[in-house]
Amino acid sequence: MTITGLNSTGQSTGENVLPPSQVTADDDLDAELIALGSNTTVTAPTVPDSPAETEKPQVGRRLFTWRDVAAIATFVIAAFMLTAPLWLNLDHELRDDPQDQAFFEWMLAHGARVLTDGAYPFFSDRLNYPDGVNMMANTSVLAVSLPLTPVTLLFGPHVAFNVFLTGALALTGASWYLVLSRRFVTSRAAAWVGALFCTFAPSMVSHAGGHPNIVSQFLVPLIIWRTLELRVPGRAVRNGLLLAGLLIWQAFINLEILFMTAVGLGFFCAIMAVFRRKSHTGEVLPFLRALGVTAITTLAVLAYPLSVQFFGPQSYQGLAEFVRNFGADLASFPAYSRHSVAGDSATAARLTQNPAEENAFFGWGLIVLFFGLLIWMRRSRAVLTLGGIALLFGAMSLGPRIVLNGVDTGVPGIWAALHYLPVLNAAVPTRWAMAIAPVVGILLALAIQKAAGLMRSQPSSRGPVRIAMITAVAMALLPLVPRPLATAPMDPVPDFVTSGAWREYIDDEHTMVTLPLPDSNYPDPLRWTAMTGQDMRIAGAYALLPNENPQDPSDRTAMFSPPWRPTSGLISSIRGGNPVPEITDARREMTLADLRFWKAGVVVLTPQTRDIEMLRTMSDLLGFRPTWTGGAWVWDVRHLVDNPDAVLTGGEPF
Repeated sequence: MTITGLNSTGQSTGENVLPPSQVTADDDLDAELIALGSNTTVTAPTVPDSPAETEKPQVGRRLFTWRDVAAIATFVIAAFMLTAPLWLNLDHELRDDPQDQAFFEWMLAHGARVLTDGAYPFFSDRLNYPDGVNMMANTSVLAVSLPLTPVTLLFGPHVAFNVFLTGALALTGASWYLVLSRRFVTSRAAAWVGALFCTFAPSMVSHAGGHPNIVSQFLVPLIIWRTLELRVPGRAVRNGLLLAGLLIWQAFINLEILFMTAVGLGFFCAIMAVFRRKSHTGEVLPFLRALGVTAITTLAVLAYPLSVQFFGPQSYQGLAEFVRNFGADLASFPAYSRHSVAGDSATAARLTQNPAEENAFFGWGLIVLFFGLLIWMRRSRAVLTLGGIALLFGAMSLGPRIVLNGVDTGVPGIWAALHYLPVLNAAVPTRWAMAIAPVVGILLALAIQKAAGLMRSQPSSRGPVRIAMITAVAMALLPLVPRPLATAPMDPVPDFVTSGAWREYIDDEHTMVTLPLPDSNYPDPLRWTAMTGQDMRIAGAYALLPNENPQDPSDRTAMFSPPWRPTSGLISSIRGGNPVPEITDARREMTLADLRFWKAGVVVLTPQTRDIEMLRTMSDLLGFRPTWTGGAWVWDVRHLVDNPDAVLTGGEPF
């Protein structure tokens, strides 16, 4: 028996054929899925051994036709339609996750600075000065920011972000379509539907609202293809190096997606190896040899960057426990996302942590279709394995304690035994539900392919099968059609920054301190420094930084802002609506210590919520009033920071 060019002894036959006897449509489905890893075609034997054997579809190299161009064009159009509000209103930002948009604009500026100024790529002190930010421990997206440098320099990081997000979606759709149509199925329609879901599933649209790194999944189908290709004998070095290149590339886009892909592929390959251990004994050793090449090459290239990530300055040890508890609500699986036409914000808000983390929300229609397809294609071990992986990911996404309709049931989930383990302690459990979408997309493609095969082999059933499949897929997917991303006007960058007036106060020895310091509630300063090409250093940050708890020095879990300091905590409290406390000499002394720690050259406040309260507080702390310069209140504090004998005393009342 030969499949994908291997005979029962593991030797290459020079061709790629399906089993010559006792082959059913379901066996064909297994072969089609397995053919993902083949570099040849799956063809029918010249002379069938039994009347029941039908012609097998060819899966392999195919010419690029106008149908492929049209299919890929639909992904480009859909990507632009989803992101149209950003393109039509360049003075807008993403409404639901503006802090992450500002963060990635800053990362794009960092990539440009790496190329133009030769900056160190894995660490930066242009943010969170003087401690800096570990770029590997955050999502540096160097594999995207470096190629986008011309766009960033010509049009600015804000436009570059739009290109990043739109391009990520379009490329992901095109990549899934090409891999599905060349390696999984022969039907272009089946590949198109599967790729469409993989790209625009509710979880993908949700993350498009602020996480372009996560929706950049264009390498995932290529990694799947090249992983299954490892079992081809005689090509261990070539196949291992190709896969290593993809893994390294993905590592500099998003390690979380790479890790989830590796887990899914690991389970799939292990289970299929057990099923095929007797009939395909020649596959395991070539696979392991090529995998060894991949592992050695990948680790050799990533050893230094990963050492910076886990052991370098500003590295951390896993996420905070409250983040590791972010599980998907069990009721969110049959619900509809607020980003889908059938969803609503009130329901979604009750079932998820925030609009950018709606990782499940498949809807009842798709859940019923999913289990129906598993039953229909149950004779395929590959399909059942994929279904099992999807269920495993769903169980992992529930977090350490299962929540139903916003109520903690007290029932522990399997994540309770996993989230303390290294690497897994840096994963957000709800995102495992996101990994279900590619599995569903592949199953949809295989199901439509099987329906097409039935219509070819049984012409009399063409009408009923076509109606049944179109109806089932439409009822499941139409409610999930995404709405365009919601945007809101963003606060303009003050003229004090755009005009270059800040350069009078900031140099290699001084930084800008904004009121409040940047955090998840006030990310605007990240956009300011990004617009200057990161020439302007700032104190504070919205980034993943190690917790520095004096009561527990061993706690190095990640937080989303720098450790608390008296002045930053005071201003954040006032901006949050709390009353202004009495300004004492002790508070002034702490403020001066903070300014010297930050090496502040200037303190800047722009018009915003409770700006008058913050203005009065800082004036009372410093003992003098600011000047209004370029749309901002500006305190020049260099004379206080540079003079070790300077002290702060109460000045003229504001």
